[in-house]
Amino acid sequence: MPETDKLHLDRFVPYRLSVTSNAISDVIAGAYRTLFGLTVPEWRLITILAARGRETQVGLGAATLMDKVTVSRASTALVGRGLVARAPNPQDGRSQFLSLTEIGRQLYGEVAPKALALETELLSGFTAEEVSRLVDMLLRLERAAVRLQPV
Repeated sequence: MPETDKLHLDRFVPYRLSVTSNAISDVIAGAYRTLFGLTVPEWRLITILAARGRETQVGLGAATLMDKVTVSRASTALVGRGLVARAPNPQDGRSQFLSLTEIGRQLYGEVAPKALALETELLSGFTAEEVSRLVDMLLRLERAAVRLQPV
């Protein structure tokens, strides 16, 4: 087999992205779980709801690229903890709007600065220009991956 046909995992971008994502998620999950009792999916929903005000579970799944079971479990847990409230969706009787409660907004106000500090620490070895280029490249990769998904 020619050398060009061999798959070298240490240079295979999808593998590097997956390993890097898992490593970062583990650090973040540990911090959120220890400090706030949140899972990564729960934190993602809280963040989207803080930005959007309210959203359906379908909208949350689309925004986070999490599957509907993960979104359902995370939203149920957040509702159970009193961090998120459900309200009927007048346009679609089968769905509900989710929004942060006052307690959920307070929690977001505590978690967000810690998340930003963690990001700053993770990216401390990069210049602002490198971070900007990295974010741009990640967005381009995400769009390419979405285009390649089966319909």
